[in-house]
Amino acid sequence: MLINSLIVLSTFCFMEFMAWFTHKFLMHGFLWFLHEDHHTGKSGFFEKNDSFFLIFAIPSAYCYMTGLMYNDFRLYIGIGISLYGLAYFFIHEIIIHQRFKYFRNWNNKYILGIRRAHKIHHKYLGKEDGENFGMLIVPMKYYKTNYTEIKK
Repeated sequence: MLINSLIVLSTFCFMEFMAWFTHKFLMHGFLWFLHEDHHTGKSGFFEKNDSFFLIFAIPSAYCYMTGLMYNDFRLYIGIGISLYGLAYFFIHEIIIHQRFKYFRNWNNKYILGIRRAHKIHHKYLGKEDGENFGMLIVPMKYYKTNYTEIKK
């Protein structure tokens, strides 16, 4: 049980690095055509950028299936990927971009720091010269600034 929990936790933590890497080198690289609408805001409720969930959902589903078929560690890797996907959806879509207006008034220093870092990331409308490609871990400087500008 402890080993399985450690696999889930390790996978969840590793996914933050994978999200950063994918965002910096794929989304802001050769897959920019799918990610661009996320920076320009030229689409409706759904964006081409939303298709990136498949990049992580497919390996998670594979790990679930093979882990259940062979009763091994891959199940717990799949769970870790899924939990990160759930955290990503909640943090990025609900808290940062406020796709659901019910969740608007956060007065938590961590949440406000993440929102500020993401806002700085989105000030760059092109695929070059970006910063802050992670989601859950951002530089400390975003926690030490004036938060009033992002509470809106």
